[in-house]
Amino acid sequence: MRFPLLALLAALSLVAQNRPELNDGEAHGDAPYLLEDGWTPLLNGRDLSGWHGDGPGRNDWFTTTGIRWERLLGPTRLSALPAPGGTILNGPQGRTVNLVTAQSFGDVELYLEFMIGKGGNSGVYLHGLYEVQIFDSFGSVEPMKTSDGGAIYHRWIENKGVGGSAPSRNASRRPGEWQSYQIWFRAPRFDSLGKKAENARFVRVLYNGLSVQDKVELEGPTRAHLNLPEAAVNPIMLQGDHGAVAFRSIYIRPLRPIINR
Repeated sequence: MRFPLLALLAALSLVAQNRPELNDGEAHGDAPYLLEDGWTPLLNGRDLSGWHGDGPGRNDWFTTTGIRWERLLGPTRLSALPAPGGTILNGPQGRTVNLVTAQSFGDVELYLEFMIGKGGNSGVYLHGLYEVQIFDSFGSVEPMKTSDGGAIYHRWIENKGVGGSAPSRNASRRPGEWQSYQIWFRAPRFDSLGKKAENARFVRVLYNGLSVQDKVELEGPTRAHLNLPEAAVNPIMLQGDHGAVAFRSIYIRPLRPIINR
């Protein structure tokens, strides 16, 4: 029995070393960084190294090990004790500067988890310019808008919203619950003279494992973007000035073509 057992262990080891390609634009149970190779964490589990605040005012973001939400005593707020950890919160008041990566990225897949309170509002900006909206849309029976959770937020031209892409469904969970985005993003393209040749696009967005955006082209930056031009590479920004929001499990890897099965 010894040799068959050794053969079985060797086969299981080989399977573990060659994990299947799951990049088909669908959810596959656990978070993708647990199932596939190539993901790099943007939070180090200790502090905010690799990130900086943007804009005037004090940077109140801090790391922690856990987030508290009170449905009855404070449904709009989140609280935590500052400590080394892999979760971040936008300060004790839930309103501070935006948080930006020191590193810049081009075409990427991004996975992250977030929590908001009742009526919460935030956003994830790819390249610091193009926002996937975070908003408490739980329980809404109204048609989805470009301000709802899972939306690609609209541009702001002549004091009015222009364009954007409403989510194809309401995938929002209850306030106080962890939620997730998995985003496939293709950066804008430029010719040899630096003129934009192709717009940026969101190839796909999964919200809590459900597809809410597919092949969305972006003619320009969305509202409240970083003050920088469109480029082949730019940083990622987390919005911190619209209400309490926490993030964890932020992972990134170079964009690969979605596998069509």
